[in-house]
Amino acid sequence: MRADKPGLLLLACFAIIMMVAVVGHAQEFPLDAAKSAFERGEYGKVIAILEPAAARDPTNGDLQLLLTKAYLQTNQTESAIKSAERAVAIHPNNSEYHDWLGQAYGDKASHASMFSAYPLARKTQKEFETAVSLDQRNFDAAQNLVEYDCTAPSVVGGGEDKAQPIIQKLTALDAAQGHYAAGNCRIQKKDFDAVDAEFTKALESKPKSMDLIYEIAVYFTGRGQGDRVLAAAAAAQAAAPSDPRANFFRAVGWILKSEKSPEAEKNLRGYLPLALPRPDYPSASATHYWIGRLYQSQKNISGARSEYEAALKLNPKYKNAQEALQKLGNG
Repeated sequence: MRADKPGLLLLACFAIIMMVAVVGHAQEFPLDAAKSAFERGEYGKVIAILEPAAARDPTNGDLQLLLTKAYLQTNQTESAIKSAERAVAIHPNNSEYHDWLGQAYGDKASHASMFSAYPLARKTQKEFETAVSLDQRNFDAAQNLVEYDCTAPSVVGGGEDKAQPIIQKLTALDAAQGHYAAGNCRIQKKDFDAVDAEFTKALESKPKSMDLIYEIAVYFTGRGQGDRVLAAAAAAQAAAPSDPRANFFRAVGWILKSEKSPEAEKNLRGYLPLALPRPDYPSASATHYWIGRLYQSQKNISGARSEYEAALKLNPKYKNAQEALQKLGNG
C-alpha cells in the first residue's frame, strides 16, 4: 500500500494546481471567465466572478452588461437595473447597453402593480427607442421595441401603428428579421394564421440568428406543425452547423409527423447531455418529455411513463409532463 501513496500525493498536488490556475484565470481575465460560465448557464458563477471584478474596475461597461444579464436570469431585477444603469452611464452611446436597460425595466414592470408599472413601461420603451436610434442593426433592440409597441396599450405609448415603420425598416435590412417581427406582432393579436405565414417566410429568408430560429421552432412545436418544425431545424443547421438544438427540433418534427422514430430517439438521447440550463435551449426535462411522447405513440406506455416521470424529477412544475402523465392514468 505504501507504494501507492506517492501517486496519490502527486494527483492531489495536480488537482490543487489546477484549481489555483482556474481561480487565477478568473481573477486575471474575469470577463472571459464569466462569459464562458454564462454560455454554460452558470449564472450564479457569473455573478460571483463579476461582482468583485466590477468593484475593482468600475468604469468597465461590459462587466456591468454581463452582470445585468446574469441578474435577470436569477430574478434579481433591482440589481440588474443598477448594473444596466451603470453601463449606460459609462457609455451613453452604446446601443446594446440601452437595450438591456430596457429589458431590465420591462422585467420590473411585468411584476409591478398597475400604478408602478406605467412609469416603468415608459422607461422601457424609451430605452428600446434609444437603442434602435443608436444602431439600426441592433436587431434584438428592434424586435424588443416592436413587441412593446404591439403589446403595450396606448396609455403607455404602445400601438401597432408605431410598430409598422420599424417592421418595414427591419425587412429592408434583413428579411428574416422583418418577417419575424411582423409575425411576433400578430401573436399579440392571436392572429395565428398570419403568424404562421410570417414565420414561414422568415425561415425561407435564410435567418442568421439562432435566437430567432429557436423562437420560431418553439412556436411551431406548440402549434403541432411538424413540417414547419423540420424547416426550423434545417434553418438552424444552416445557420450554426454545430449547434445541438437543430437535432433536438429535427427529432420533435419527426415525432409530430410520426416519422423516423429510431432516428428521433437517437437525436434526443444524443441531445440530453448537451442540454444547457439556459432559457434559449430546450431543457433536459423537455427532452425526456418528447421521448415519452415518442414511446407513447409506439404504445410503450411503461416507457412513456418513465420518461414523463424523469421530466418531472428534473422540473416538478413542467406542465406538459404533468398533463401527459395524468392522461396515462394509474395503469
